[in-house]
Amino acid sequence: MTPAELTVGQELPAQDFPVTRADLVRYAGASGDFNPIHWNERFATSVGLPNVIAHGMFTMAVAIRTVTDWTGDPGSVIEYGVRFTRPVVVPDPDGTVLRVTGTVREIRADGDVAVDLVATVNGETVLAKARAVVRQR
Repeated sequence: MTPAELTVGQELPAQDFPVTRADLVRYAGASGDFNPIHWNERFATSVGLPNVIAHGMFTMAVAIRTVTDWTGDPGSVIEYGVRFTRPVVVPDPDGTVLRVTGTVREIRADGDVAVDLVATVNGETVLAKARAVVRQR
C-alpha cells in the first residue's frame, strides 16, 4: 500500500468473521473476563439479555482485522476507537457472523491513512464511529 495506490473513498475488502461460543470461552481465558453473560445462556437471559453476548473488546479486536489484513501489518495501526451500539448475540451451537467493511476516509499529508469501519451482525450495526489510522511503512 503506497500513497499513489490509495484514494479517498477506496473500499477495503469486506470480511465475514464467524463468532462462536468457543471463541468467547478462549477470549475469556486470554483476557481474564469470565463474566457469565459471555458463556452462560441461563445467566445472560436472567439479566435481560437475549442470549450470550460477545465481549465488546473481542468484537473490537475482530473488526480491526479487516484493516490489519489489508495492510499486512498489525503494527501499522497507530489509532483505533469505536463506540459500541448493540451487543453481538452468539447463539449456540452455530454462533453468528460479524461482517466488517472499511473505507479510506482520509490520506494525511504525513502519509497516514484514516479508515472508517462498519461492523454489522445480521444487517444491524454493532460498532459505530469505528475509525482507525494506519501508518504506511
